[in-house]
Amino acid sequence: MKPFLDDDFLLENDTSRRLFHGTAEDLPIIDYHCHVPPREIASDRRYSNITELWLGGDHYKWRAVRSAGVPEKYITGDASDYEKFRAYASVMPRLIGNPLYHWTHLELRRYFDCDLILSPDTCDEIWKLTSDALSRDDFTVRNLIRRSNVEVICTTDDPADTLEYHKALAADASFETKVFPAWRPDKGINIEAFGFGDYIKRLGDAAGVTITDIDSLFEAYRKRLDFFSAHGCRVADHGLDVFPFYTEPDLYHANEAFREALASNGGVSDMKKVTLYKAAMLRFFGSEYVRRGWAMQIHFGVLRNANSRMFKAKGPDTGFDTVGNTVPIPTLAALLDMMDSHDALPRTILYPIAPQENAAVAALCGSFQTSGDGFPRMMQGSAWWFSDTLDGMRTQMKTLASLSVFGCFLGMLTDSRSFTSYPRHEYFRRILCGIVGEWIESGQSPDDGTAEKLVADISYHNAKNYFGF
Repeated sequence: MKPFLDDDFLLENDTSRRLFHGTAEDLPIIDYHCHVPPREIASDRRYSNITELWLGGDHYKWRAVRSAGVPEKYITGDASDYEKFRAYASVMPRLIGNPLYHWTHLELRRYFDCDLILSPDTCDEIWKLTSDALSRDDFTVRNLIRRSNVEVICTTDDPADTLEYHKALAADASFETKVFPAWRPDKGINIEAFGFGDYIKRLGDAAGVTITDIDSLFEAYRKRLDFFSAHGCRVADHGLDVFPFYTEPDLYHANEAFREALASNGGVSDMKKVTLYKAAMLRFFGSEYVRRGWAMQIHFGVLRNANSRMFKAKGPDTGFDTVGNTVPIPTLAALLDMMDSHDALPRTILYPIAPQENAAVAALCGSFQTSGDGFPRMMQGSAWWFSDTLDGMRTQMKTLASLSVFGCFLGMLTDSRSFTSYPRHEYFRRILCGIVGEWIESGQSPDDGTAEKLVADISYHNAKNYFGF
């Protein structure tokens, strides 16, 4: 029986161990998509306890604790930080098979040098051990990032943001990690969402443009795109949560839909208008990204806020989203084809939420590989959210390899709000080396010295080169 989380965790043969320990393990991290707050990096925040560090805003953990029947008081309610951590510890022994079980214990080991197994019995010891560590200077946010060997972080930022913390970080030569903004314009695209008009006013104020129609909206966005580009932005991210079908965009009717949303402050219910406007906006943004040399990420298939009662009580991003499968592949293909036909398809990464769509998305990417500049124009991103599991990552990688060029894969990202989530890159690299080692030792691939480069490229070099960092 193998020990739990030993040095060769998930590495089942000599080749896998050689690839991980000799190549992947010590490579820097390019975290090109995450949700960590740049303010906390700029201020070099210090956390008071493990609950603040781990459970504040982590809807993965909140969802797991809820799924064990724990009252909401101990998740997002008014319980003390210690009580919330004890609730998480009480659930941990039952989380076998969930990636949180591995991630939690990897984080305890990598940051706190603690090989205890989290449970009600060890809760108090771990609480004290981590609290003592977090009181030290080497456990501030920047030092956690340094310890994780992170070279680049791309945060997720609204076009109306001031980027004041990115400016401060860029001017601070004492911090080695590059922190760039990433453009997330969903609030200006989702005309079905109430509060849309209020947001457009905020966007216009940020750009210095009075927005009354789609032309002035484009003017405002171009100014903000220039502003983001001047602060190092090289990547955009779009969430296609509501895109039920495809309509060829035309600016006249897109403008009508936009003006209706402005007048009503959002809440447009005609799905044809919603889709027509969104298609026009994606064509506009795509053309701007092409002109600037940016890459675009598209996350799709999520059903947001499935529990309306809890959404009203707790708000978004609190653990009540689910797999929605809301963007059919023919719709996505029509959208990409329209963008390609209008020189509006930049380098693009697709992230389906549903694991059963891996093969269709990997194949679809192959239909738009026409850049010819040494990089793939289209890529399937790493297994995302509900697929971000041991089996989910293995399946996604093997499917991508069978239908595309695995050596061009862009590797892992944290997609996290936590500064101790970087062991997810280690987890990914162990799985990657396990797969490649299996192929070599089973005779499916030669052991001719090329595997080391492939593993290094997927773990680090591809992302660095693809985004131009």
